Amino acid sequence: MTDLALPAGQPASSLPNRDLKVMALIGVAHGCSHFFQLVLPPLFPYLKTEFAVSYTELGLVMTLFYVTSGVLQTPAGFLVDRIGARNVLIGGLAIFCTAILLYGLVPSYWMLVPVAIVAGIGNCVFHPADFSILNASVDQKRLGRAFGTHTLGGNLGWALAPVLMAGGAALFGWRAAPVIAALVGYAILATLLLNRDLLKEDAGAARRAAVKSGAKTEALGPLLSLPVVMCFLYFLLLSFALIGTQNFLPATLAALYETPLTVATTALTGFLLGASAGVMVGGWIADLGVRLETIVIGGLLGAAALMLVVANLDLPAAMLVAVVVGAGFLQGLTTPSRDLIVRGAAPKGASGRVFGFVYSGLDAGSALAPLVIGLLLDHGGASKVLWFVAAMLALTTLTAVAIRRRSQPQPA
Repeated sequence: MTDLALPAGQPASSLPNRDLKVMALIGVAHGCSHFFQLVLPPLFPYLKTEFAVSYTELGLVMTLFYVTSGVLQTPAGFLVDRIGARNVLIGGLAIFCTAILLYGLVPSYWMLVPVAIVAGIGNCVFHPADFSILNASVDQKRLGRAFGTHTLGGNLGWALAPVLMAGGAALFGWRAAPVIAALVGYAILATLLLNRDLLKEDAGAARRAAVKSGAKTEALGPLLSLPVVMCFLYFLLLSFALIGTQNFLPATLAALYETPLTVATTALTGFLLGASAGVMVGGWIADLGVRLETIVIGGLLGAAALMLVVANLDLPAAMLVAVVVGAGFLQGLTTPSRDLIVRGAAPKGASGRVFGFVYSGLDAGSALAPLVIGLLLDHGGASKVLWFVAAMLALTTLTAVAIRRRSQPQPA
């Protein structure tokens, strides 16, 4: 297993309480970012009527948001390495909160467009900043659980947004809902500011000075190394599998087996809940010292096998849900180990840019996957969608093996 260095300058007696606080702060911040990502979609019916626009035009707003976030995620990582993760995280959250507030104040559809771009700028900072802070602030013995808590916070943000935004719009009006969400975000921002001393960074002024004075090739060098490129491919392939499941599972099951919508959506909900449970269990397992690639390979291949069961057998409703929940659990189980593998591939002092670059693979895959899967469904290939998901999961394991073989342990 990669040698994970203990963050410098932290007395051992203070680590447990400090670690829990840092994990909570970063988990809540990440949850806020994921919640904000889904602020607008539940309001689409209101926006369509208010601004007399089509769903295609509203979809364009979200496309601009995700494209902006994806393109800027790597530059955000460079900024983390230059000025520090804490400043970048606080600044990004402030920008994001302000954009969400403006969602509720815009007078026309066309004002939504620049606001969505601003929101994308705010969203791009979280992965490189969050992981850099956790990497520097949390004891190595708890990093698996720290990364798992980070992912769980994001999942909970996604899960809560549709319900709370739709409920808020029904009770207080659609304009009030994003304003209330923004105010909650500002409260979280204030909490980060009050506890900023807990949020350590991957290195100090000496590293940032080295980055400033280094040559351009040195700055880009970590991103061009084979382990980091393989990390990018890992996320690219994984995103194909995740989009195929999260976005298309109900439609695929309906086309393949005429599965009732209630059963199909229950299966999808089960997948998401199973993945969240798997993340937490996976964090504990990763911290036990089990070989990270073993967890990743076993979990992803197990999930692929269960998806192939769904592809080839018309299961009873309860069995279908159970199998899909199992696939979600096994996939989630791999997440903390995956993040630790990326950490091991990042050279010292370059974690911000590395995390920013490799996680942009998720955005790239998320943009491409709907096109591929849509073509499969449109041409009568519902079972092929599930085979495609399983194939992507299996291919992802190959990149994990390559990453671990090529990565060198970080210096203590």
